Amino acid sequence: MQRTRAWRRSQARKSGKTKAANPLVFKPEKNWKLLYTRGDKLLRARQLGLSYPIRSTRQLLDQE
Repeated sequence: MQRTRAWRRSQARKSGKTKAANPLVFKPEKNWKLLYTRGDKLLRARQLGLSYPIRSTRQLLDQE
């Protein structure tokens, strides 16, 4: 019986002993500077439910 990488990964997911058990665990970025473009930052902020760019109260009042 030939055991491939796919077989090893499925076994790891079944047992849950390794990091490969749940590769979809949410890990937010520790540093926003790691997101290079403004579009990436806007997309990530939308996913996290944050308002970006952060605006002061004065900026919000001036906008209205």
